[in-house]
Amino acid sequence: MPHPALRPHRRAARARPSGTAVGGDEDFDGWVAGRSAAELTEPFPFVVGTDGVLRLTPRRSEHVACAGGDMVLSAGEISFMREADRWTVSEVSNQSTGYCPDVTSWPAVAHALDDAELGRPSGFTHAVVFRRCPDCQEHNIVREDDFVCVFCGSNLPETWNADPAV
Repeated sequence: MPHPALRPHRRAARARPSGTAVGGDEDFDGWVAGRSAAELTEPFPFVVGTDGVLRLTPRRSEHVACAGGDMVLSAGEISFMREADRWTVSEVSNQSTGYCPDVTSWPAVAHALDDAELGRPSGFTHAVVFRRCPDCQEHNIVREDDFVCVFCGSNLPETWNADPAV
């Protein structure tokens, strides 16, 4: 069952167009051609669907909308740069408060970027550690290895538990 906090977002997400599936360099070339130079200076929301396909959406879109309200293998923010004769990923994170993906979701991202024929780093360039508080159920971003809930002061688990399906 989805996490209760995601239900309203999912309903709203289904009313909006989902992200563009990028399964190869031609898909990416078509998507990036629709972006302005100003847009390309900022990161874009992305998701990797349960089908392993990268989906991209214009800036200031929600991750849940990008995924069409569906579950994902990973989600975050991604930036691109033109390098020689191809596009590469200059920065990529798992920063998505809609899905709170674990840092261990990197292999799904790497595989989707490889399938899209985009050059990529060897891991998240900015990894965000998410935990759900077992006491108040709020989602937290853990900073400086301080596993304490910012909402109620309870200890947060060391292992990822922010799965919205739980």
